[in-house]
Amino acid sequence: MIEISRNIAGKDLKISTGLLARQATSSVNVRFGDTEILATICFGEPREEVIDFVPLIVDYRERTYAAGKIPGGFFKREGKPTEAEILISRLVDRSIRPLFPRGLQNEVQVMITVLSSDQENPADVPSIIGASTALLISGFPIKKPVSACKIGYKDGRFIFNPTISEIENSLLEVVISGTADDIIMIEGKAGEFDENKFLEGIRDAQRLVLREISNMQNEIYKRVSPEELNLSIIDFESIPVLRKAEEMLKKEIVKICEFSSKKERKKFLSSLYENVKRVLNIDEKNEIYLNFAFNEVLRSYVRKKIIEEDLRIDGRGPDDIRVIDCRVGILPRTHGSALFTRGETQALVTTTLGTAQDMQIMDELEGVYKKRFMLHYNFPPFATGEVKPSRGPSRREIGHGALAERSIEAVLPTEDEFPYTIRVVSDILESNGSSSMASVCGATLSLMDAGVPLKNMVSGVAMGLIKEDEREIILTDILGDEDRIGDMDLKIAGTYNGITGIQMDLKVEGLSFDTLKSAFNKAKEARLKILEKMKEAISTPRVSVSKYAPKIVRIKVSPSKIGEIIGSGGKTIKKIIEETGAKIEIEEGGLVYISADDIRKVKDAKQMIEFLIQDVELGKIYKGKVVRIASFGAFVEIFPGREGLCHISQIDFGRVNSIYDVVKEGDEILVKVINIDSLGRINLSRKEALRELGIRNEREYSDKDI
Repeated sequence: MIEISRNIAGKDLKISTGLLARQATSSVNVRFGDTEILATICFGEPREEVIDFVPLIVDYRERTYAAGKIPGGFFKREGKPTEAEILISRLVDRSIRPLFPRGLQNEVQVMITVLSSDQENPADVPSIIGASTALLISGFPIKKPVSACKIGYKDGRFIFNPTISEIENSLLEVVISGTADDIIMIEGKAGEFDENKFLEGIRDAQRLVLREISNMQNEIYKRVSPEELNLSIIDFESIPVLRKAEEMLKKEIVKICEFSSKKERKKFLSSLYENVKRVLNIDEKNEIYLNFAFNEVLRSYVRKKIIEEDLRIDGRGPDDIRVIDCRVGILPRTHGSALFTRGETQALVTTTLGTAQDMQIMDELEGVYKKRFMLHYNFPPFATGEVKPSRGPSRREIGHGALAERSIEAVLPTEDEFPYTIRVVSDILESNGSSSMASVCGATLSLMDAGVPLKNMVSGVAMGLIKEDEREIILTDILGDEDRIGDMDLKIAGTYNGITGIQMDLKVEGLSFDTLKSAFNKAKEARLKILEKMKEAISTPRVSVSKYAPKIVRIKVSPSKIGEIIGSGGKTIKKIIEETGAKIEIEEGGLVYISADDIRKVKDAKQMIEFLIQDVELGKIYKGKVVRIASFGAFVEIFPGREGLCHISQIDFGRVNSIYDVVKEGDEILVKVINIDSLGRINLSRKEALRELGIRNEREYSDKDI
């Protein structure tokens, strides 16, 4: 067993190998605090058919025993991956995928298992470190290991690899991965964070954390000293048929700029592809090489056009944003709706407001909590004119939804300010790049249309990069094709004040911080332009929620008063619900949610509850209702759920032979609280109330007398 430990930026990190999972090609354990993961890598045999993509599978799974828990549900065992597990799988995938050589034919499976969780140190960063280290010591031909770091910002300083407690109320929560010299991936959220300060945090994290972890990984590599793997890697460039195909394609590909729409370009490229296939008589076995040549020629031409002429495939310049159209309130019965169209990317975004019962219960290793804001992203096949089966949300859909959700979170009102559960759904109706950022823009518009009092408007834009030799050109608002052929995919969302969400993937080494800073600045310029366009559709949130949305009021009561609201066997709360038609939800901490389709019902129920929880004052006069009569006196309800006894001797001035001679059930009478005993029982006197008010009966009474 080989083990290395270091204290990096104040946190203890341990990397080890050789004890567990020895049948795997390689395995590594990584421990932060008492959180420990096992990362394994296995390489399969080459496929029979040639492939031109990276055959990488990454699965991150959490074992509930890691936190001393037994899974919920009927079967009491872990099921399919949760959204949280899928998101970490994507983090790992995006961090190591750029390390794989083109033409690799062996399937690769990375499995990460959380073995121990201290519920303070998250497993996302250890998972990236573990997967990269396992890849490094497997004998796989990579030049540099990839390390990772989470960055927080609190009380005016950056925190590296913060605990869950430390990240609370942080203005920043971002995971970065990269080598000792280069950044590969960025993912996270921020609270309207300044761009320059953000870059400062990345620079410090790379200098103080990534390089130190890389040194640990290299030390492990030297001590393991692995033999190089025997892998099948095809050199596509050496295939003869590929050269012939490229010659034909280069002559015709120049015509692609004649077509302004994605549909027209797609039709042209399909026709060109089939023509080359027919002329060269390419069979099914060699079609994979034609496909590779086709993509390479397209990539080369589009990049050359941008580098040499500053001209993009759709005729725009590098800094140009596509035509934007924003509309709100387009669906009559939703609580909020918006249609955001940018070029050939279109998002229909809706907002639905619900009650506390609609919150999503999240049962994760770190604990159980409720989530009041959800953003779900759907990408149907018709958005790109394709035919595919629809079998639930894909990993990509979950990832894009999470990015948009994080980007909006910073500007949401608090639960005290707006006691609704909020669900936003983004349906992508048309896509040609940057649909996640269209979802951010559409979500902002939809939420404002629903009357959600956002602190600021949020817009988002996707940035690209073309790098050839010493020339670098940053692209604003990239198309789908530019994403595929480019060297960077940087998605930034934010307000006028700063960044709220970010996702970045780099495909090249050696991207300087000056280039990154320039991309951030150009993204800000674009965001602000988009915000101005969005403001033309709606500039402030609606003053009230939709008439179809529930009306909700939230009040805080002492937990000791919950029993009084509920009453014996639920009698009191049922009565309030029956009399007002409102729905009442009570949480253990004393939060009471009152909702109904009519605000008057909500106000009536709130008033009844406030009566219930008020303390009975000794010596105070109340107007109450006789709820039942006994031979010794009358029981009077002075406010809902609170009754006292008015003894027969206290019912009137003179002698009373029968209480029925003075009052009957349902009568409203005036009573004074003359005693509250140690058990909380209330003694009342009608006689003393009338005497104090100077009247002989209730007919002489006016509300102003009390």
